[in-house]
Amino acid sequence: MNIKDRKFFNLINDYLRIFMQSQRDLSKHTIKSYRETLNIFLDFICFRNKISLKNLSIDLIDSNTISEFIAWIGNERACKPITQNHHLTVIRSFFEYVSMREPTWTKYHLETLRVPFKKTEKKLTVNHFSEKALSAILAQPDTKKPNGHRDLFFMILLYDTGARNSELLQLKIGDIVTNAKSPYIYLRGKGKKIRTVPLMQDTLLHFKSYMSRFHQNYEMDDYVFYVEQHDVKHQMSDDNVGRFIKKYADSARRNCLEVPEKVTPHMFRHSRALSLYRNGMPLPLISQWLGHSQIEVTLIYAYADTEMKRAAIEKATSKHNPIRENVSDFVYETDEQTLKRLYGLLD
Repeated sequence: MNIKDRKFFNLINDYLRIFMQSQRDLSKHTIKSYRETLNIFLDFICFRNKISLKNLSIDLIDSNTISEFIAWIGNERACKPITQNHHLTVIRSFFEYVSMREPTWTKYHLETLRVPFKKTEKKLTVNHFSEKALSAILAQPDTKKPNGHRDLFFMILLYDTGARNSELLQLKIGDIVTNAKSPYIYLRGKGKKIRTVPLMQDTLLHFKSYMSRFHQNYEMDDYVFYVEQHDVKHQMSDDNVGRFIKKYADSARRNCLEVPEKVTPHMFRHSRALSLYRNGMPLPLISQWLGHSQIEVTLIYAYADTEMKRAAIEKATSKHNPIRENVSDFVYETDEQTLKRLYGLLD
C-alpha cells in the first residue's frame, strides 16, 4: 500500500505497541482506550479533509484541527467535558512521544498545548442503590438455570469485593484463595496494580457452589467467569454483564421502587463503598480496598453521604420548624468546609 506519511504511522504503531505496552507496561484497557481515541481522531481528520487514511499526513494536524475535533465529539457524539478532556489528554500524550522520537516534529506537540481543557464541575454524588434494591436485584436470577446461577454469583462477588467489572472479568481461579484462615481474592486493577480483598463467608459458600457446577475440572489459570461457544470457553465480555444486570434490575423495579432507572455494574462498587463508609470504615481503608491511587478520589463517598444526610434532614424538617422560620441565620456547610474538615483544617 502506498502510504503518504509512513513515518507518522510508524510512530503510531511504536507508541501503542512498544512504548505503551513494553516500556510503560500499561494495562490492555488503557491501551485500548488510547487506541480508540487515536482512531476517532484520525477518522475525523480524514473526514474533515475528504481524504483516505493512507493520504493522511502529520502536517494536517494543528491546534485548529484539534480544537475542531474536540468540538465535534462534544456536538456530534454528545461527549461530556470530562470525556473531551480525556481525548485531548491522549492526543497530547501521543504527540509528546512524537516529539521525543522526532525532535524536528516538536512543533506538533506544542500545537496540542495550545488547546485548553474544558472546565468540568466536580461531581459530589455517586450513582448507587440501597441494600433493599440490592436484595430485589439478587432475587431475580433463576439459579436452576446455569446462566442464572452464574449471574447471581457474579453480582454477589461484584458487590462483596467492590471490584470493577473489568477486574472480575480478568479473574482466574488461582486468584481466589480459600484455604487461608481468612479467605481473600486477588484483584488486578488499573495500571496492573494487584490488591487483596477479603471474602465474606457467605460469598465463599456461593463460590464453592459455583465451582461445583461450572469448574468440575479446571486449571488454576482458567477464567472464573466465561461463556461457551462451540464447546470452547471464552472470557465473558463487558457487554454480557451489562445486559444481564440491566435485565435483572428492570425486573426487580416492578416490585421495588428503590431500584434506580439505570443500574450499571459500577454501581455495585459505589453502593458497597458507600455502605462501608456509613458503617464506620475509615476513608483511607476504603481507598486501599477500592484500589484508589489517591485518597482524594475516595472523598466522593464522604461528599455523597453528607449530601444524602442533608436531603434527609431537610425532608424530615417541617416547613413550620423554627429553623425554617429563621432561615437567614442558618447556613449549610460548603463543600470547601467539608473538605477542610476531613483533612483536619477545621474543628
